[in-house]
Amino acid sequence: MEHYYSLNRYLKETFGGKVYKLALDGGFTCPNRDGSKGTVGCIFCSDSGSGDFSVPVGNDMDAALEKARLVLSHKHTESRYIAYFQNHTNTYAPAEHLRDLFTAALGQPVVSGLAIATRSDCISDEVLDLLEELDRQTFLWVELGLQTIHDETARAMNLCHTLADYDYAVARLHSRGIRTVTHLIAGLPGESRRMMLESVKHVCQPLHDHSSHLFGLKLHMLNVVRSSALPLEYPGYVPFESIDDYTDFVVEALELVPPDITIHRISGDAPRRDLIAPEWSWQKRTILNEIHRKMRERNTWQGRRSSF
Repeated sequence: MEHYYSLNRYLKETFGGKVYKLALDGGFTCPNRDGSKGTVGCIFCSDSGSGDFSVPVGNDMDAALEKARLVLSHKHTESRYIAYFQNHTNTYAPAEHLRDLFTAALGQPVVSGLAIATRSDCISDEVLDLLEELDRQTFLWVELGLQTIHDETARAMNLCHTLADYDYAVARLHSRGIRTVTHLIAGLPGESRRMMLESVKHVCQPLHDHSSHLFGLKLHMLNVVRSSALPLEYPGYVPFESIDDYTDFVVEALELVPPDITIHRISGDAPRRDLIAPEWSWQKRTILNEIHRKMRERNTWQGRRSSF
């Protein structure tokens, strides 16, 4: 029995087989780095823009996709792939540049869809039109890095965007029928478990037509990494004391998530050479096994306590 609705299960149901994401670095920056809104970025973000394992595209999409496939070669023989533009803000460019980049990825026979990670304050009317156009051509989702609904936390983390920005972006994407995935980070400094669960509840509310929910949720613990500003501003900070502490939180969070929302991630890792805390977060398989064990032993499941 699967206790939550994993992205893996959804993609198998949709495509009839295993689908892998190919993590790509499209060469973007961010308004929180180029001076438009800030210069240092979100204080937890690594130099790579939270895409430490992605492959730079450069001027050769074919080579980038092939390199990304080789990283996964031990996991597959013949598979479908989604081109996942991960680093920094992947709609922070003129729409024509975005069209050229995303179309180049879709031009590869192995690519069956697109996933585009961005900020909620970087979706202009022109970009929204392009996303709707792409959505008619292929399987697409847009991932919004909200991280927290609490604006006081957002200010402390130097996110330079607000909950109002997020709510507006979700409404606009939903009005065009574009799948939306929300990224939340658990364990941000100053946040209690209650505050973290409030973020989960907010993003899981029915959307504006009250007939559907968010397409997907991506949730994982904060990773404190050396290439970010966080260890300087919060020296010695540890987001969760133990795997047991974190997995208890995840089980409680999943119980609040409506069962039709796909779960894209419930653990997150960083390169071990760069990781400061939690020192165990690289143990992805152990974390996932513990979540599954707790849900099985507690006879619980995604949506058990959802009010939506």
